[in-house]
Amino acid sequence: MTSQLPVDDRLASPHADRWRDPNLRPDERADALIPLMSLEEKLAQLVGLWVGADASGEGVAPHQTDMVEHIPPWSEAIRYGLGQLTRPFGTAPVDPVLGARSLAASQAQIVAASRFGIPAQVHEECLTGFAAWRATVYPAPLSWGAAFDPELVEEMAGLIGRSMRAAGVHQGLAPVLDVTRDYRWGRTEETIAEDPYLVGTIGAAYVRGLERAGVVATLKHFAGYSASRGGRNLAPTAMGRRELADVILPPFEMALRLGGARSVMNSYAEIDGVPAAADEDLLTRMLREQWGFDGVLVADYFAVRFLETLHGVAADAAAAARLALRAGIDVELPTVDAYGAPLAAAVSSGEVSEGLVDRALRRVLIQKIELGLLDEGWRELPAEVEALRLDHEASRSVALRLARQSVVLLRNRDGLLPLAADKRVALVGPVADDAMAMLGCYSFPLHVGVHHPEHGTGVEIPSLREALHLRHPQLTHVPGTGITGDDTSGIAAAVQAATDADVCVLAVGDRAGMFGRGTSGEGCDAVDLHLPGVQAELVRAVLATGTPVVLVVLSGRPYALGDLVDGAAAVVQAFFPGQLGGQALAEILTGEVDPSGRLPVSVPRHAGGLPGTYLTPILGRRTEVSSVDPTPAFPFGHGLSYTTFEWSDAEVTDAPGGVTGAPVDWPVDGEVTVGLTVRNTGARAGTEVVQLYLHDPVAQTTRPVVRLIGYARVPLNPGGTARVSFTVPADVTSFTGVHGRRVVEPGEVQLRLSRSSGDASASLPLRLTGDEREVGHHRELLSRVRVEPAPEGRP
Repeated sequence: MTSQLPVDDRLASPHADRWRDPNLRPDERADALIPLMSLEEKLAQLVGLWVGADASGEGVAPHQTDMVEHIPPWSEAIRYGLGQLTRPFGTAPVDPVLGARSLAASQAQIVAASRFGIPAQVHEECLTGFAAWRATVYPAPLSWGAAFDPELVEEMAGLIGRSMRAAGVHQGLAPVLDVTRDYRWGRTEETIAEDPYLVGTIGAAYVRGLERAGVVATLKHFAGYSASRGGRNLAPTAMGRRELADVILPPFEMALRLGGARSVMNSYAEIDGVPAAADEDLLTRMLREQWGFDGVLVADYFAVRFLETLHGVAADAAAAARLALRAGIDVELPTVDAYGAPLAAAVSSGEVSEGLVDRALRRVLIQKIELGLLDEGWRELPAEVEALRLDHEASRSVALRLARQSVVLLRNRDGLLPLAADKRVALVGPVADDAMAMLGCYSFPLHVGVHHPEHGTGVEIPSLREALHLRHPQLTHVPGTGITGDDTSGIAAAVQAATDADVCVLAVGDRAGMFGRGTSGEGCDAVDLHLPGVQAELVRAVLATGTPVVLVVLSGRPYALGDLVDGAAAVVQAFFPGQLGGQALAEILTGEVDPSGRLPVSVPRHAGGLPGTYLTPILGRRTEVSSVDPTPAFPFGHGLSYTTFEWSDAEVTDAPGGVTGAPVDWPVDGEVTVGLTVRNTGARAGTEVVQLYLHDPVAQTTRPVVRLIGYARVPLNPGGTARVSFTVPADVTSFTGVHGRRVVEPGEVQLRLSRSSGDASASLPLRLTGDEREVGHHRELLSRVRVEPAPEGRP
């Protein structure tokens, strides 16, 4: 309970400086400080301030135009302190060193303005790298999923985190852990995959990298945002609690338990009529009481006020603040609004308990103490600022490696790829010479830089044409059409270029943007999954020439290629592969690099068979009871190489012969190990991606036909062999049963060693034995993977 002594008398107490004692635990220091603070000082720690935001209509957040018109003057806003500074680098182009110095000056003013001298916690976007001018732009999250490489993603996140800390930033608003459910949703490009296991393992790796660099990772968007009706941004979500528990929530559990994330951001979604920002069951009873999360829960931008203006569950700003604070949101972002004067008035009148304010404040102060912001030795300007470089050789190297591993070769009929050096190549298509086609919507050049074209992109971004021209100097290039619009006047020239060539590389796809300013990205939702504009007409016209076509799709979502797939000799998919994506694509097209990416989302055949991901029970697949066939053109997990691999000797390790014999017993509280041998039978080095799926044919609720529960990247030289083993805890088979509890159910199952969700190499029968077992948040989440040279006696 807050002390009733006057503020000045509290400060005169002999114990008033206990909060400064570094020998005390962070929670003890916070508990010592809170009684000393006035209500105004408390509330100041629960809000952000977005100094550089403007109301011009060219915003980078939803409804920014409406929400930033009444930001108080700087001196007034920091009078009692400040919780967070919003995006000092990510609002307008600023030289990194000058930006760091400006930020340090702002921090000095914040410290000097208030009695306790508490600095602000600084946050930035960092989904495709530190969202700052001249910072390396990494591949978008769908590319992380396509790489199937958590270790590389963790390395990337570590580099991002170190650059942020060197600039004075403490918190990153990433990763996005939404599992995509409808590809029409514009933010599909920000998701990692359509599978919760892949999202969770990759997302947890990103969190580890960021947190180990000393930056607070913020998990978003909690929860259900990606399952909106019709794939529309901020649309209501129609989803049962079972889908929420089994598909949407597991990545957040993984990132908290396996990654150590210290912050969570609420979703804009409303599920069954309850907005996440006001959902006490979700944000407090489950996230905190059941899962044990003790970090800081921040509001997505303007989400508190949206309870009034968009959801209609609050009559005014004070009511919105009361709902959000009670639900568990600690900090209002991006700028002071409902948690300012409206909340102060509600507390003063008794409408809101000051205890709720203290609850949120305690979490905020503990995190600031953990970050060192309340220590005597804290300094405004990081020591390494003079050497601050946000785009350097090490960061570009990781960006290139990740881009290479994320490119997916979907088809290669008659070995058309890699391109032969003596072939005449025509490069056609609207994204072929568009450097911005490499970038996701949260990259600085597209998120912010488009509003400041006079500053340039800040980093070098070679287009596919530029990168391919270095390898094919006689390359002919014709755009054919735009990414959007209905102008077909350039198709004839494209057709002629393809006719005159031996091979045509046809590059189509997206341009990321924000709120309708792109074909992919936040607020850029799609009516259907046809290629934007008249690109499909261009593809059909070029295919009709008879020249062999390599169809390259550079996009933020999978597009329904339909009949276009049938005519293309080769198909390559890339998901916004970052500033060096053009180089990575050119290297793969010419054979300098062997493709090893695998699809993180299925590529549909038809544009209207929605929604539909691979994670579906029997009736979600092709059946005789519907005339609509949702079978994808290419399934989740699919991808080819320029070499060939042979798989053999699949077995349950403890029971050889299990592949053809009776099901092997697997205790409901035990684990089982399965494995196989992989051999590179081709003439060049390559990487195979072995995937493990669970098939549960009979269960108390309908289950996905298969779902991913393990994977391994296996690099092999020609003739090389490896033994790949997965040790699977029975907990991994758990699901939400008919009574709403997560259970491991006894019965027969199969573990399928597969090249994709639609291509099983071996199905190993097992029988889960024992009584039905209830499991919770602390269940085993992962299958353990081991890749080692094949033992003697195996090929």
